[in-house]
Formats: sequence, structure tokens, C-alpha cells
Amino acid sequence: MDNFDPALISVVMPCYNAAPYVEEAIECVLRQSYRQVELIVVNDGSHDASAEIIARLADGNPDRISVLHQTNSGPYAARNQGLSHARGNFVAFLDADDYWHPDALRQLHAAMTQTLADVAYCGWQNVGESAVNTQPHIPPDYTATDAAAVFLQSCPWPINGVLIRRQLIDTLRGFSERLPTAMDYDLWLRMLTAQPVVVRVPEVLAYYRRYPRGDAHIPRWRQVFDAIAVREDFARRHPAQIEHLGRAERDARIYGSLLLEAYRCHWRRDTDSSRRLFRRAFRKADWKARDVKYLLASFLPASVFESLIRLIDTRRSTRNSI
Repeated sequence: MDNFDPALISVVMPCYNAAPYVEEAIECVLRQSYRQVELIVVNDGSHDASAEIIARLADGNPDRISVLHQTNSGPYAARNQGLSHARGNFVAFLDADDYWHPDALRQLHAAMTQTLADVAYCGWQNVGESAVNTQPHIPPDYTATDAAAVFLQSCPWPINGVLIRRQLIDTLRGFSERLPTAMDYDLWLRMLTAQPVVVRVPEVLAYYRRYPRGDAHIPRWRQVFDAIAVREDFARRHPAQIEHLGRAERDARIYGSLLLEAYRCHWRRDTDSSRRLFRRAFRKADWKARDVKYLLASFLPASVFESLIRLIDTRRSTRNSI
């Protein structure tokens, strides 16, 4: 389409049961120093007070906030619905439980327009009661790295840490909706095939909230498996992008997180996730002799696995205390 507002940034915000946080998220958009912003909030079937909060803020800002409603279909379906109503030449995504620095959109937009980039990205910080690493993080300059190799190893930025030209996201046809946790990562990998110009803003401007989500929590094993699935899909569909890596390095980047995440889940006593991850690591990861007892134990029934792992840990603790 040629009728996008050339200076407008469309912010797409999916919301599902985010009543404690959605007002802060909406207000942070309204308070951005870059003023040419429209906010499209997609209520994804919330059954808490989110809809009432969104309606109140939209009624007070009818020229800046649009509200869409859908039955609960997940954040990627919500983002795609929001995109279909966006009028801006630039698009940003902010979840209803996250927030930005007040100058985030201005700095990202300035970097894009000054360099004629397709994508601008910034630093971020994890916040909230479940955040493990709360140190501010400035990502590398991907123009100075092998971006395909780096992206294949891990997601390059959180979804609220990037501003994108609308033409690029339309070329990619928005988000796939086939996996529940990694479709932003899938989009960034597919983006590489378009060879976009990217620019870094080396400032922490995005804040990603981590907190207990109750019934909405997605287990860690599912998050890891989804990330691996999009890596495998990218490698299968776009082999030319990574043929320079060689098979061993490619596999190390696709599957290298398995053992690390299995041990992390083990030490957090998330035994269901650790068991599933160790089993997958046995088939796919480059494991060592010291890993064998955990790998083999993962093929036992879940209750036996938990008992055996507790026994291994008890013996290790006893040895260390002698």
C-alpha cells in the first residue's frame, strides 16, 4: 500500500490478562517524546479488568488509541490483527506488560531515518520479580558480525527492542502463528533473507517484564523446543544463508542451548523441563562423558528420574562437604 502515513509509528500491543501492567504500558506509549504515534491495542480475550482499563484510556485518547477485540488466540495472532489495521510507515511492538524509555521511539526513528535503515534496535533490561539477570544489556553491532551465525544461535533482541519499516514486515507477511513462543524469533531469522539495512542504538530503551504468570505460564522446555524448531526451519528453507558455517558449526548453533538449558532447569528443580531437554540433548547436542548420567537418566519414567537426580545431587553434596 502507498497510503501509509510516512512519519507515523504504529505501535501494536497485544493484551491478555495484563490488568496490573497495561495502564503503565499504554501510558509509556502516550508519553513518548516522538509524538506521531498511533497505538493499536488488541484485547486477546482477556477475562480480568484489562478490557475496562483499555477502554477508559482509549476514551480519553480517541485520536491516538484504537482498540480491537478477538477471542483468545495468542499474541502472534493479535499482532497480525493489529498490523492489518496499522496506518504508519514504521511499526513497533510493545506487550501490555512491558514498557519503554520515554525517548525510545524518537531515538530509534532518528537512527533509521538518518541511515536509511530498515530496522533499528536498541538495548534492553529485564525487570520484575521473576527476572534472573537484571543487568542492562547493549547488543552487538550486527553489521560488524556474521549476522546469520549470530541469529541462528539465539534471538537477537526482545520484541519491544526494535522498530521496523512497514514495507519490510509486509514483505515477510507478518508473523507465523504455528508455534506459541518463538514467532518473533522466526520473523527475525526470515528477515535475514531480505538483506535489510539495520542500525543499532546503543542505549537501554526497552524493558522486558518477567513475573509469575500462573496458568498462562509456558514451560521452559517448550520455549527451548520452539526456538530450536524455528532454527531448524530456517536452516532447511534457507541453506544458502548458512552454508558458510559448515555442518558442525551449524548444528552447534542450532542445538547448543539444549544442555545449558537442561542444567539450568535441573538446578531450578524444574525436573519436567530438565528431563525433556536432556533427552533431546542426547540425540542432538555435543555432550561429554560428565553429562552421561543425566542424559541416560532422562529416559527413565519421570518419577524415577526425579528420584535418581536427587540421589546424584545428594552424593555430590556429600563429597563436596568432606
